[in-house]
Amino acid sequence: MTKEPLRRSTSEKDVTGLFDFEYLSRSIQTAHEELERQASKAVNISLTVRNWLIGHYIAEYELSGADRAVYGDKLLDRLAVRLTELGVKTCEKRRLYQYWRFYKTYPEIVRTLSAQSQKLLLFGASGVSGASGVSLEKERAAPARSNPQLLDSLSYSHFELLVAIDSDAKRRFYENESIRNSWSFRELKSQINRLLYERSELSVDKQKFREQASVTSEIASPRLVIRDPYVFEFLGLKPQEVMSESNLEDELLNKLQEFLMELGNGFCFEARQRRILIGDTYYFVDLVFYHRLLKCHVLIDLKLEAFTHENIGQLNTYVAWYDKNVRTQDDNPPIGILLCTDHDRTLVEYALAGMSGEVFVSKYQLQLPDAELLQRQIAQERQRLESEMESQFHKEEG
Repeated sequence: MTKEPLRRSTSEKDVTGLFDFEYLSRSIQTAHEELERQASKAVNISLTVRNWLIGHYIAEYELSGADRAVYGDKLLDRLAVRLTELGVKTCEKRRLYQYWRFYKTYPEIVRTLSAQSQKLLLFGASGVSGASGVSLEKERAAPARSNPQLLDSLSYSHFELLVAIDSDAKRRFYENESIRNSWSFRELKSQINRLLYERSELSVDKQKFREQASVTSEIASPRLVIRDPYVFEFLGLKPQEVMSESNLEDELLNKLQEFLMELGNGFCFEARQRRILIGDTYYFVDLVFYHRLLKCHVLIDLKLEAFTHENIGQLNTYVAWYDKNVRTQDDNPPIGILLCTDHDRTLVEYALAGMSGEVFVSKYQLQLPDAELLQRQIAQERQRLESEMESQFHKEEG
């Protein structure tokens, strides 16, 4: 929640002639948080409207496109290829279909479009206002059935979750709860998976049930919005520019990458913050190597926290995904290395995807750095980096 600056009356200002230090600090904080919120909101709305308009154009073309019969069932395939040639991002076939579904599910968004977006709607689909204008009038005349706060309150990632819900009543329930509680995307997904709607319907005191359910919910913040994968793709940013959890983690990954390359044991660097799509969710693997001696991918996931079962489960998911989608016929199953660290200890966990055979396992143990070596390296680098950061902080304070 945004903190308000300390308020003073006009008479108090006239008497002192000065603002005190706390008033100065809190005023700057308030201005920063408010403008950060405005910036993230503007980006979020632009992205959502852009995807809705794409869905609108596709639907209009299916109805009145002059050459629509030429493309038929291959429309989205051909359109995805053409948009890639034109440099339009995030328009693969699967996403184009999602945008079309988004438009079909939320036609009422047309009422909340800005004047500038209305111009894109009227003339963007076919270059002739009449082609889009017919459907537009029908959409405007349709009975209102959604909260006018939708565009202001929900990101496009929220909408993707909502569109996947097949019941109108259930969808409206989650819309209203997301807006009322300022749920983040992750919180909305969690509540859907925990069957909040179904449990609410079975509860006698629904209001009390919802209040209890929202006590521990995660509230969306501008930082969470900007970290949305759709947002940084829309803005043309690279994943590592926005997805690293902290400067410390980023520096540790830099050093870890250099360290493994210097071992000379066959590590060939392949990717940093490699994005993978599992279901409808994007995940990021911190470091990806291909080991030319083991003939397999090595995935490294770094967590600046103590070990949890969720960490190893996530890494195993990455390993299984690589095994199914990236591994070639001549490759061995991929390997995952989980590095979990807090201030007191460093834990290294290896994850194997169904490896078998004593010869290969022996080779694996010989070629990969052992756990103690990795522990020492990470612990030393973390201590050094934290000391440097502390020194820099004192220097700046001085």
